[in-house]
Amino acid sequence: MDHEPGSIEVICGSMFSGKSEELIRRLRRASIARQQVQAFKPEIDDRYSPDDIVSHDARKIECTKVKTARDILSCVRPNTKVVGIDEAQFLGDGLIEVCETLANQGKRVVVAGLDQDYRGNPFEPIPQLLALAESITKTMAVCMVCGAPANRTQRLTASDQRIVVGAGEVYEPRCRKCFRPPKGAGLETCKSPGTENAG
Repeated sequence: MDHEPGSIEVICGSMFSGKSEELIRRLRRASIARQQVQAFKPEIDDRYSPDDIVSHDARKIECTKVKTARDILSCVRPNTKVVGIDEAQFLGDGLIEVCETLANQGKRVVVAGLDQDYRGNPFEPIPQLLALAESITKTMAVCMVCGAPANRTQRLTASDQRIVVGAGEVYEPRCRKCFRPPKGAGLETCKSPGTENAG
């Protein structure tokens, strides 16, 4: 029996950029093509509906909630051809191995998630999945300050927790110029071995 080639597709961008909408569109097209589809989202995402992936424009598709990335592996049925995963940034680095495992089993894995956190830093595991993916789609929102294309997410509350689940009352899209990271925010850089005392 021929082993079907699997793949990983990543849809990433800021909040309100249409990531979930694009994920839902791809999963629906696969269903129309009579492929077996399963969708998943993290348990922590309790916005809009407990049993569906819902986009900000109210499109939705039925899904299974999971507590950890590894829970996906035990839930995927053998005849499933397409696996959709929304809000991937909430599932942590374990999602990388899960996606690789599913793709190596010949499944098409479509992942949607934020590629930057509220500080403007890369939001794991999306950067790692971008490196492994066969297909990448970067979605853009509209800056709520100036109307330019926006790829960053401005937090409107004072919390310094990295993960705060919310929608329009907590976040808004911003362009690079209008984005205001919190004080002390910035990319953390790693020193190469042997450079600690470099002058």
